[in-house]
Amino acid sequence: MKKIIYILIVIFTIIACSTTSKSTSVAATTPKANAGGSDTIRIANDSLEYEVIIIDNGFNTWLASRAYPRNYHSLSYLENKNYLYVSEWNNRVRQPQLYNPNLYEMSIDYRPDIHYGYEVNYLIYNYMIYFQNTYKQKLWGYVPSR
Repeated sequence: MKKIIYILIVIFTIIACSTTSKSTSVAATTPKANAGGSDTIRIANDSLEYEVIIIDNGFNTWLASRAYPRNYHSLSYLENKNYLYVSEWNNRVRQPQLYNPNLYEMSIDYRPDIHYGYEVNYLIYNYMIYFQNTYKQKLWGYVPSR
């Protein structure tokens, strides 16, 4: 059975007050992010049987313009931070009465015993930073205000 990591974040009620309409297309099928204007980033690796899909207006632009460059943080740093962020994220998914269910729609199947590689960890980490800063949430510890 295919192990899947899904990060599907559709901005509050599908951008309730948005006046622009952007298409969401699959950006890449290899572990690389699309630096273009698409609102969807997809990373897949069939040999490891995982897939990450990030859908959020503005994330791709933020990633290209404000995130630390690749290899700024070590893989172990990213894995440790992702484990903490994802654990808190999943706690919030399970408590819709306390946390906005429009923000925390789906749990994330991130397992520390699986080696996802640098690119997947880099994108998850940066999405978590983007999410916390954009939606004024604090999942765990210090959040860089990039």
